[in-house]
This record gives sequence, C-alpha cells and structure tokens, in this order.
Amino acid sequence: MQISRRSFVQGSALTAVSAAAASALVQRRAWAVPNVDKWIARAPAGFSPMTAPGKVVKVTKGTDFPSLMQPNQLWPRADVARQMLERVLTELTGAPNAGEAMKKFVHPADTVAVKVNGIAGQRGATMAVNYELILPVVESVIAAGVPPEKITVFEQYGSYLIGTRVLAKSNPLPKGVKTGVHMNNDAVMPEIPIFEQVKTKFVRFTTDATAIIDMTMMKDHSICGFTGALKNMTHGQIINPQAHHATHCNPQIAVLYNHPILKSRVRLHITDAYKITYEGGPLDKYPERRIPHGAVYASTDPVALDTVGWNVIEEARKSNGLPTLTRAKREPTYIRTAAELGLGVHDANGIHLREVAV
Repeated sequence: MQISRRSFVQGSALTAVSAAAASALVQRRAWAVPNVDKWIARAPAGFSPMTAPGKVVKVTKGTDFPSLMQPNQLWPRADVARQMLERVLTELTGAPNAGEAMKKFVHPADTVAVKVNGIAGQRGATMAVNYELILPVVESVIAAGVPPEKITVFEQYGSYLIGTRVLAKSNPLPKGVKTGVHMNNDAVMPEIPIFEQVKTKFVRFTTDATAIIDMTMMKDHSICGFTGALKNMTHGQIINPQAHHATHCNPQIAVLYNHPILKSRVRLHITDAYKITYEGGPLDKYPERRIPHGAVYASTDPVALDTVGWNVIEEARKSNGLPTLTRAKREPTYIRTAAELGLGVHDANGIHLREVAV
C-alpha cells in the first residue's frame, strides 16, 4: 500500500465528523422536495451491482513508457489500452474477461451513460480520456448484454468530447452507440436545492440513464486541488457547476455526489492515467507538467480512488519541487468530507491498492 498516512489521514478520523460534513448532512432536507423520488434510479429487478469499498486496482505494463504509446507519445496504443483495460476489470472483479467483468456492474436492461473527461484535451487532444480506452469500455458493456442503442458517451461541451477523439471519423464507436454534449443546459428534471439554497439540475444524460460509468483522469485542479472520480461525477453532470466552486468545492462535491439521483446510478470508475498533470489543471496549461504515469485504475469506491490519485499528484509535485497541495492551500478536503458521508474509504488503513503489471 503506497499511501502516505501523513498526507491523507492527518486530522481525518471518521469518528469526528467535520463541519463541512455536518453541513452536507443538513442538505438531505432538499431530498424531500416533491417529485424528486421518481428521478432516483433503481437497478433492474434481481440485479445487485458489485461494490468493493476500499479496493482500487492499478495496472501497468512495463517501464518503457514510449512503447505503450503511439508515435506522438500522447495516446496509448490500441492493443495496449485494450489489454490493460481487460486486466484492470478482471482483477477488480475476478471475472475471466472484460465482458464478464462488466456484467458485475451493468445488466442488459440498463440504460448506460459513459461520462468521459476531455476538458484538458481541447487543444490537440493532449490530456483527455483516450478513445483507445473508451472503445473497449463500450465494447465490454455491449458484451455484458446492453444493446448499443442504450449506451451514450457524453461530455459537457463539444470541444471536451472532441478532446477524447471519439468524434473523429477514424475512431468509430460500435454502431448504434450514441454520443452527446449537454452544454450545461440539457436537463429535464425540476430544479432542486442540493447545496444550501443553490438550485441545480442533473443533466438529461444522467437522468435518462440507469447506470453510469465514470471515465476520469488524475489531475491537479486550480480550485479544488485535485480532480478525479468524484468531481467528474458532480460538476460534469449539473447545469451550473460554476455555482459550486466556492470554498475549494467543499462540501459541494461530496453533497452533489451523495444525492440519491446521482449516487443511485454510478456503478464503476475507470481512470485513464497514462499521463497525469501535477500543476495547471484542470486544463493542460503547462505541457512540461504533464508527465507519464502509464497506468489504468479501476474501483467502485470513488473516495478510495481519489485518495490514491491525490497521493499520486502530491508525490509528483514534491518530486518536481512544488509544494504539496496542503501547503499550497488547495488541499482537496472534499474527499475527506465524502468519506464522512459514507461515500467510500479515505483512511489509508482501509484502502487496498492492488498493483498489477502485465
């Protein structure tokens, strides 16, 4: 287990709920708003999606990063990404292949949304979830029995989705699979206050789905310190993310994720960490601070996954002469708050990081 207790557990004993978590708990009053219950997803009858609190799988392939990548050193080779995706899913689930593994998370009766992250890939597709990883994820959902017509890959804006390269003619998704962008305004549910009195809506791609697969990255974030699984599921799926940025997004990220409309849908988190950004995120502002990492991660626990990711970024910052996020006054305390709300494991003693080399 390679997580520094000093970095992550200091002051975060879950027996002492923080003021942010206490405030977040108060937000449950908003869940009683009339007609919200009908927007909460239910898994298909007889199906219980797999959960593994505290378990995070990391897959790498050798130590020669250039051999994993295409000639531009930005995108993984398709065969490499497929192999690493299958291994991370089989290690997480114990299933024999990616399709059987995905059956642990989705059912043929599900409508599946795949939320990708391309904000830092808008110029040159330099730092986004890669098409080469998105494709085998979608194919594994189809192999699990979900019809292609019931699968959508989506992002906030067209430029973000272009960053992932799924819209390129040379990068087709299986026939029938849809893509979409919501522009922070494509929503059909009523407005509800989730954080304090700030009203918001989850977007249509979210509420139309019964299951969400999160495909995210590991990046520094100029506002909240770190962006990974939790934030890709919150600020990427509401109509007014800009209204949820105060106080380093704590407790907003935790509160939004904890709302049953969203929490009832999220089944799996997959992190594309072929490259990480340790400063200047969430954009790709400093190419020299975008560095190789050569890994794919998977977990059903967003808190454990983000705790691991936070540590990765901290170590990169220290190795490159920058202050830790705590010293830079950008500590991602929302991760701890999410743990205090019961969304996952933050204590290093409860996280099992399984590292596998293929």
